[in-house]
Amino acid sequence: MSAQLDREKALALLKEYNESESLVNHGLAVSGVMEHFAKLEGEDPDYWGIVGLLHDLDYEKYPDQHCVKVVEILEANDYEKAFINSVVSHGFGFCADVEPTHQMEKILYATDELAGLITACAYMRPSKSVNDLELKSVKKKFKTASFAAGVNREVVTKGAEMAGYSLDELMQETILGMRAVADDIGLGSNEV
Repeated sequence: MSAQLDREKALALLKEYNESESLVNHGLAVSGVMEHFAKLEGEDPDYWGIVGLLHDLDYEKYPDQHCVKVVEILEANDYEKAFINSVVSHGFGFCADVEPTHQMEKILYATDELAGLITACAYMRPSKSVNDLELKSVKKKFKTASFAAGVNREVVTKGAEMAGYSLDELMQETILGMRAVADDIGLGSNEV
């Protein structure tokens, strides 16, 4: 099995470089979202999911070298150049010069920030769950710049356009992708 498709190895690597539970959960959330979109796009959900899982691999230990240090780490762990470029592309225009060109990369670029916003929306709910979170709530919070102010709305909007999704479609499908992994990321609920 290639390194690219070994999810257990990828998760262990993520945890080796990220002690923060919130960063690990973010990786798991984006992984679930990427798997969901891969199924919609008729692509390999395992591959897309692992790209999503490792997209912020270097963020905790090397925040000033985010999307730079990850290249060295992934090369040392036998990941191929195309995989590494996909991971790096989510930082395009901020901390990376690698432009998202493949559909997987465009969706990662669009949904990384959006997953953070949806997580914040879920935390605000009485249930603390993504399972009962509705599109209209996310849309309302998206328009409120002071809510989850660190989320770059311009990246989400630009990414949706690049990937060929309306903003509503992107939000709805991202919610559904996060529901698939809700229990793994601490946003599940037994009541829904």
